[in-house]
Amino acid sequence: MNTSGNTILITGGGSGIGRALAESFHALGNQVIIAGRRQGALDEATRAHPGMASLVLDIESADGIRDFAAQLTARYPGLNAIVHNAGIMRPEDLLNPGTFLADAEATVTTNLLGPIRLTASLLPHLLKQPAAAIITVTSGLAFVPLAGTPTYCATKAALHSYTESLRYQLRKTAVEVLELAPPYVQTELMGSHQAADPRAMPLKDFIAESIRLISAQPTPKEILVERVKPLRFAGKGDYDGFFKTFNDAMSSNSH
Repeated sequence: MNTSGNTILITGGGSGIGRALAESFHALGNQVIIAGRRQGALDEATRAHPGMASLVLDIESADGIRDFAAQLTARYPGLNAIVHNAGIMRPEDLLNPGTFLADAEATVTTNLLGPIRLTASLLPHLLKQPAAAIITVTSGLAFVPLAGTPTYCATKAALHSYTESLRYQLRKTAVEVLELAPPYVQTELMGSHQAADPRAMPLKDFIAESIRLISAQPTPKEILVERVKPLRFAGKGDYDGFFKTFNDAMSSNSH
């Protein structure tokens, strides 16, 4: 993927990995549009980086996504890249029926239906571009689930599968399809404690390594920093043992 001269949409771009990616792509000479639910977070990011733009997007609304896509392509006809980064991650106690279903449904709508709907709305536009890219942000947990967040992990596994199918179907077009699978990173996805957890990869380090991989020619179809590889390739070894060790270790975390 060319890492400069693009017009890039980044969903969930007001905070965390999304904002950090937006800042990096902006610094590389791209027109970056960040999208998210919170106008305040978007405004804070764009004020800090003159030239960066923003649009409010409710990723849970099917009608809202269609309207957003029409507005986006009318305002930015050069749009040629999407980073599907918006996502939520919530703990679910499956032994407590009635406490987790609403969170599970919101997670599926945001993490899986959101990217599928937005891709459907924007793909006709991307197919008209001389070169384009779709990047899905999945997770190392797509390959080894964290048992305390079952629906989050399931949506990321589904998004990984969807990405593979999308890549295959678009193989004869000018649209490149990439997958960025983060490890446990110091963001506030699961609360402020995560941003300071020493077990998590510092956000700055994750972004720097990811951008180096995205800049490679040819870009690998899966963007995998070293810290995520034990999760990504756990299936090649003692998966059951790795799953237990991983979940036992993470269960001591406050989230």
